[in-house]
Amino acid sequence: MDLIESLAVKSEQKILLVVIDGLGGLPNKKDKTELEAAWNPNLNKLATRSALGLITPIDIGVTPGSGPAHLALFGYDPLAHQVGRGVLEALGVGLAIKPEDLCGRANFATTGSDGTLTDRRAGRIATELCEELCARLQKEIPRLEDIEVIVRPGIGHRFVVVFRGPGLGDGLTDSDPQHDGLRPAPVELASPAAAKSARVANAFIARCAELLRERAAANCVLLRGLALPPVLPSLRERFKLTPACIATYPMYRGLARLVGMDVLEAGSTWHSELAALRLHLPEYDFFFLHFKETDKAGEDGRFDTKQEFIETFDEEILPQLLALKLDVLCITGDHSTPAVMAGHSWHSVPVLLNSAYVRPQLVVEEFGERACVHGSLGHMPSVKLMQLLLANALKLKKFGA
Repeated sequence: MDLIESLAVKSEQKILLVVIDGLGGLPNKKDKTELEAAWNPNLNKLATRSALGLITPIDIGVTPGSGPAHLALFGYDPLAHQVGRGVLEALGVGLAIKPEDLCGRANFATTGSDGTLTDRRAGRIATELCEELCARLQKEIPRLEDIEVIVRPGIGHRFVVVFRGPGLGDGLTDSDPQHDGLRPAPVELASPAAAKSARVANAFIARCAELLRERAAANCVLLRGLALPPVLPSLRERFKLTPACIATYPMYRGLARLVGMDVLEAGSTWHSELAALRLHLPEYDFFFLHFKETDKAGEDGRFDTKQEFIETFDEEILPQLLALKLDVLCITGDHSTPAVMAGHSWHSVPVLLNSAYVRPQLVVEEFGERACVHGSLGHMPSVKLMQLLLANALKLKKFGA
């Protein structure tokens, strides 16, 4: 990427990167993925005049989390720039975090009488209940030892906890075992510098369990992604962009802030996100537009629901995006979330790139995983996608004489 940064120049062309979260899938019993099974006349028509391909978020066979997968899309090597999920969540809810803050993503969860998890997401409780519970935790746990505790609600069962004070380090394990039927794990340290952090995190978990023990569903909390904030060079510095983020979920807004994007007020619906894009179109030359619901459906194993969300994007959203006539339009996912696996997977992700300078395929009838195998973009790492977007927007000067 040093080469690309040295070639980056300003231009008037505008780039729109649309991320349909968890877009990639696997065939169900009808031998089609969610994207292939969907009725997508607009996407399929666009595919005939676009370049198609597949991208791999991290490496072959490696299942990515949402954070590193998005970092790769933005042109950051996810192995060189590892960011704790808690940092992204804290930034996403609007906290002004400090370099010494230990940030964690937290979930309300449900345990049975034997202490094992029966639902890691507490039945996906309503955001309003999450806000109520977070307010109680904040009131009852303002400090642990000499550490200030900051609790902020997210969306649904998710919330953020930040530990602020002296002597905290990162390098901690998660308490979330990632599967129901298991006991929450203690937070453990990977280095002596994190001893105080582990002690404070486990004390927080235990105190939360005391306060929530009478609840039927959200009766415990899980912590993951505990980390101190890193310092990353911004997209403005690296690629001479004026970038903006339009997303409804805190984590993606936090990730965008971390790489120097302006985070725009986007409301809570796909159509409010579109309205934000239209409103701010003159101000920026790079937009990251994020849609979450496909990933949620995939994680819940709801093949038909994920398919329906893709169809809604095709019918209600894509025509309005095309009407804006942006110079470069890229539609892809951060990773694959096949409903048949009910979670993220290592499978490559379909990508569509449209501009005045692409080489379309000879014969294309649809935008889908198998069609993208034969696309003119080939199969490439996600981290290389950004330089293609810049090139198609005429934002890279010639290399050499």
